[in-house]
Amino acid sequence: MTISADDRVLITPLAERPELAGQIWDLDDSWPVFVVEDLVANAVPAVPEWFPQHCVVATDGDRVVARGLSVPFNARMSGREELPDGGWDQLLVWALIDRRLGRPVTTAGALEVTIDNAYLGRGLSHRMLAALRETARARGLDALVAPVRPNGKHLRPRVPMSEYVRELRPDGLPEDPWLRVHIRAGGTVEKVAPASMTVSAPPARWRAWTGLPFDRDGDVVVPGALVPVHCDLAHDHAVYVEPNVWVRHRL
Repeated sequence: MTISADDRVLITPLAERPELAGQIWDLDDSWPVFVVEDLVANAVPAVPEWFPQHCVVATDGDRVVARGLSVPFNARMSGREELPDGGWDQLLVWALIDRRLGRPVTTAGALEVTIDNAYLGRGLSHRMLAALRETARARGLDALVAPVRPNGKHLRPRVPMSEYVRELRPDGLPEDPWLRVHIRAGGTVEKVAPASMTVSAPPARWRAWTGLPFDRDGDVVVPGALVPVHCDLAHDHAVYVEPNVWVRHRL
């Protein structure tokens, strides 16, 4: 089933294109190197294998140009009445636990949409989000929720996310481009996830990742980070706690 197509780029469920599973990681993307050091992110490479029907792949001829990953989970269990402050990390943990225990699922959670840098600016993010919505709908789920990583927030790391998310254009849409894509697609902002991802490592590793000195205590503004990284030399660690924004798409 082709979910979306234009003159060149086709978007299909990964379950129907399993031969492309290895290629989805070969994109030339702009993810900051430290983001993948989140411990829960170690499980992401298994997502296309365990949940291929909830993942989508975009191709231009034989070339993979974008991937979209989502996972199903049970949002009706006790303790899950509200979307978690733990955001991205908690979403993935819930999905993995529910799969292991064989629980029925009710909702899909979008982990990421990643587009090859050569294909940015072509409206592909809109189509990839629509494709994730369609896969969730096709599985009979009631919603697609997303711990959105606003892609303009890194330019204003000292602005609290609670303030940033309220910044609107004159037309009433969010100032942030990726949030704007979600709202235009019918999503609604529910809350900030203040601790969506956490990366903790010695300052030496942060120096290697970023090229910054990390030679004093306090907050360090790191390119690509949505908030500053807190450095503590006495305890030899620096911690990045990333906030995201929960958006719900009712299906």
